[in-house]
Amino acid sequence: MEVWILYGDDIESNADLAHEVRRFQVEGQKMDVTVKVIRPDQFDLLVSHDARDSILINGKAVPLPDFVFPYFNHHDHSYFSLAIVRQLEQLGVHVYNGAQTIETVRDKLHTHQILAESGITTPDTMLAKFPVDMKLVEDRIGFPVVVKTLNGALGIGVFLIETQSAFRDLMELVGETNPNLQLIFQKFVAQSKGRDLRLFVVDGEVIASMERRAKDGGFKANYSSGASVHEFIPDADAIDMAIKTAQVLDIDIGGIDLLFNEGGGYTICEANTFPGFKGLEKASGVNVASKILESMQRRMAQKKNALSDALIHQDNDAPNSGISHISAE
Repeated sequence: MEVWILYGDDIESNADLAHEVRRFQVEGQKMDVTVKVIRPDQFDLLVSHDARDSILINGKAVPLPDFVFPYFNHHDHSYFSLAIVRQLEQLGVHVYNGAQTIETVRDKLHTHQILAESGITTPDTMLAKFPVDMKLVEDRIGFPVVVKTLNGALGIGVFLIETQSAFRDLMELVGETNPNLQLIFQKFVAQSKGRDLRLFVVDGEVIASMERRAKDGGFKANYSSGASVHEFIPDADAIDMAIKTAQVLDIDIGGIDLLFNEGGGYTICEANTFPGFKGLEKASGVNVASKILESMQRRMAQKKNALSDALIHQDNDAPNSGISHISAE
């Protein structure tokens, strides 16, 4: 089995997700899985009726892999990167996660729209519109308020604004410098300040989980931002919420982040289609990289079995040649 990981940075660096890419390579060798790391800028996209079993990499036609895992960091969210994913999907390659899923989850407001429609609890969320009506924000969301950029990741572009004056100052700054910046305002869940849960879903199953706690009483609980990670055994409600979130967003591989809700239970903070798992492996002891590759192996086996069954049915349904065989006595 051959798996391509689409990743744009130097995998030997300390860049976001580079550690995880190296983990895939190590586990792939143990499992007899060929793992190739390919940068998006190595592709050339040619749409043709003739070439359906290959794609251009560094200007040369290369046979398609069995699976592709787009593992884009926040620098790789470009039209070209998504076009690569779409092309591979159109050529019949199984992609974890698909282009439509990546686009949907990248848009935080759209994610919450889908979750709310599906009956999954999320904090009240409002799209910013400049000039911002602060009274409307206060009446509908309240202070403190969480301010997020629409497409941020890894805790980048997330702020807790505690007072009206601080909110006004931030909005004035954004309005003067970048009024086209897309922001959302979100209700602050005080019960979960500085801590959240990460449940890692692969192919409809929660394979690992952890609790993250911000350092020094901070607000963000991202491991990449210095938060500590701790073992967490999720209850049935947390597992059900994570799996249902992955299902309605059509996520094959994802990190589902839950907040501790007021009065008990959970609410969805956000979903991630490019989840890191360095901290998760540390906290849970689960070999996440191998679990992901194992899920691909299972899909591969299911595909081969389905193809084999189809060929058997085709042979059984084939019409008789019409020639009678008469035995001589």
